[in-house]
Amino acid sequence: MSALVESSTDDTSIAGVERAIELLDGRVSVFLTGAGVSTDSGIPDYRGEGAPKRTPMNVGQFLLDEAFRRRYWAGSHRGWRRFASVTPNDGHRAIARLEAADLSVGVVTQNVDGLHVRAGSRRVVDLHGSMEQVRCLTCGQMFSRESIAERMVEQNPGFDLAEDEELGPDGDAIVSGIDSFDIPACTVCGGILKPDIVFFGEFIPRDKFEEATQLVSSADVLVIAGSSLVVNSGIRLLEQARRARKPVVIVNRGVTKGDSRATVRIDAGASETLSAIADGLLS
Repeated sequence: MSALVESSTDDTSIAGVERAIELLDGRVSVFLTGAGVSTDSGIPDYRGEGAPKRTPMNVGQFLLDEAFRRRYWAGSHRGWRRFASVTPNDGHRAIARLEAADLSVGVVTQNVDGLHVRAGSRRVVDLHGSMEQVRCLTCGQMFSRESIAERMVEQNPGFDLAEDEELGPDGDAIVSGIDSFDIPACTVCGGILKPDIVFFGEFIPRDKFEEATQLVSSADVLVIAGSSLVVNSGIRLLEQARRARKPVVIVNRGVTKGDSRATVRIDAGASETLSAIADGLLS
């Protein structure tokens, strides 16, 4: 299968959308989305063009060092209010529209923002978990993120919830002056609390990845949007589709690790491109 790689100019982006619509017409798709799908909702991308250089906390730091946990929870506390207030954009809604019309089996997302669900998507596999839940690493008790936020307000009454910090894709913010910040603990057993997301250095739970592979298997076409495919899970799903001889459409600003394997490659923003594709298929 030859690759039709589209450049970033307006004319060829339009041509790429037309080719994607032609490819998707009469077929059922599955979507794989990354941070680039949520940038138009105000959530930044770690790796996209123009993204600031950041080194996210890894799971070893979080688990082994209370100072790292304090920095994480202080930053997450400041970032959560803004993170939780963002709304789905046209790209999220386009994916949900296609599922509602039975033209898509659902979406596998690398994002932890919950925006696909808020947009109306019914079948969502959160590969990296969701920021809306917090888990005790000792007893397994689950808490809502909102309840943890309320507890941190009570525990840290003098902590400024300023809104001008640099926000990260996981709802974290860059903070300082946190030596006295009181981090939350499990109210059941006193254990360490961790957002129910996959940190850098962690493996995706096996059952979650199997759910994603089943979703890809049930579709005719894989559409990858807003992901540079640096994370191994995305490449594995792309390879699954390629081995099954399923067409692959990639929509992303800038290069991705899967470009040479794409049937159609569109170098453009996810929101406008997915909206145009949905409009074309539903018209």
